[in-house]
Amino acid sequence: MTSEVAGLLDSPEAARVGAVLVIDLAALTANWRDMAARAPGAECAAVVKANGYGLGDVAVASALWKAGARSFFVADIEAGVRVKTALPASRTIVLHGVPAGTEAELAARDLVPVLSSLAETERWGAQARLLGRKLPAFIHIDTGMNRLGLPPIELDRLCNDPVNLLAGIDLQAWMSHLACADDPDNPFTAEQLRRVRMALARLPKAPVSLSNSGGIFHGADYHFDLVRPGIALYGANPAPWLPNPMRPVIRLLARILQVRDVAPPDTVGYDATHRITAPGTVAALGMGYADGYPWALAGKGMAMVGGYAVPLIGRVSMDLLTADVTGVPEHLLQVGGWADIIGPHRDVDQVAREAGTIGYEILTRLGSRYHRAYVGG
Repeated sequence: MTSEVAGLLDSPEAARVGAVLVIDLAALTANWRDMAARAPGAECAAVVKANGYGLGDVAVASALWKAGARSFFVADIEAGVRVKTALPASRTIVLHGVPAGTEAELAARDLVPVLSSLAETERWGAQARLLGRKLPAFIHIDTGMNRLGLPPIELDRLCNDPVNLLAGIDLQAWMSHLACADDPDNPFTAEQLRRVRMALARLPKAPVSLSNSGGIFHGADYHFDLVRPGIALYGANPAPWLPNPMRPVIRLLARILQVRDVAPPDTVGYDATHRITAPGTVAALGMGYADGYPWALAGKGMAMVGGYAVPLIGRVSMDLLTADVTGVPEHLLQVGGWADIIGPHRDVDQVAREAGTIGYEILTRLGSRYHRAYVGG
């Protein structure tokens, strides 16, 4: 453990919580620069939705701003206000667009909505006319995900009458979203690129954004004018067919709350699912599913205590994990010490695989109770 991390764990803030989330801002910004270098002809934005993938959207965006990022994608207006207030000169883009009744606030806050329907486009245009000035927007074209974006029938209408339907709008980009970019063999990625190009041939000229983290790895054809990495910035593997090229960003440590000796026929945790088969030692750790650690990891996974790998045993409780620390020397096993839950021994992607989920979920479920300690920035 580095002296910087050790100092954070000894802080008064860390003393008040059961677990500490260490966030390496130097690694985060290095990952953004890596993504930018892979798309040299495009602006590299940053996706900081879901509270910066669980790491704190303002802290993440501020570090990336210092590294050179100027455009930030958030999900909703609430997050947009936070980021824009912290970084007034940024271009803060709201993926959920303009909910009815929020037009005046979005315009007053200088937020850039992503418009996903002609009705939304008309409301934004009407607000522009009311203010007597053009208002900025991205327009999302659905190329097959069937979530947000102009469906084909609305795209046809827009192509046939762009002057009237875009009146009052400062069109900053056309965008779409890749559904299968993390699977290099899925033909749907190339099909979406074809659909984007077909749409662009019928639409007014404007910058274009298509690639998420995985899309950047598909090459220059997918980069266009703006790429928008998300998961890659936070250290998970955006291209699972390759060794992870990203630097790890988080380290999650849980406090050792109690250490006790056990022997048969003792059991551990709810439902007595773990039975002790030989004399040993168990440690209770200060985090659980209320902190976003998956309940599905009951009886799975490992932690590190004093440099020793220890299995996590029994149920995942709301506020507690339990570890079999039988092999850890006594001088390294102290109440008030720390166990590594996610870190050099087990990264986000490995924890996700063990839980039967994806790295995105592990990151974005990181709970509010952690003390978030920032290093490298």
